[in-house]
Amino acid sequence: MQLFNNHPTEILILLFLIVTFLQSGIDKIMDWKGNLDFIKGHFANSPLKNMVPLLLSIILIIEVIAGVLMSVGVYQLATSGNKEIALIGVVLSAITLIFLLIGQRLAKDYAGAMTLAVYFIVTVFGVFLLQ
Repeated sequence: MQLFNNHPTEILILLFLIVTFLQSGIDKIMDWKGNLDFIKGHFANSPLKNMVPLLLSIILIIEVIAGVLMSVGVYQLATSGNKEIALIGVVLSAITLIFLLIGQRLAKDYAGAMTLAVYFIVTVFGVFLLQ
């Protein structure tokens, strides 16, 4: 439990976001076709319908990069107190959530957009703590 001695709130938020974004990225890698088919259906009646593979690829790349940066950030925060890498990862997470929110709104999935707000609140609080 020494990991949580100096920055417990920041580390818990980072762990939450690491699980969220790395799991999402790994799921997209492991089941690309299933995710792509689902998202294509989800955006079938939206202006994004012809760009789904490209946009899903962008989201995947940002999620994985954010997850890796936040993982490195947890280590740095626990060992040296350095917050910069963790902050970059959390900011990338916030940007990803904004991209996802835009997509949900364009797809007229207002309930899905609303659930992203919970993740966004946690993420913005992480940005606040890591500044």
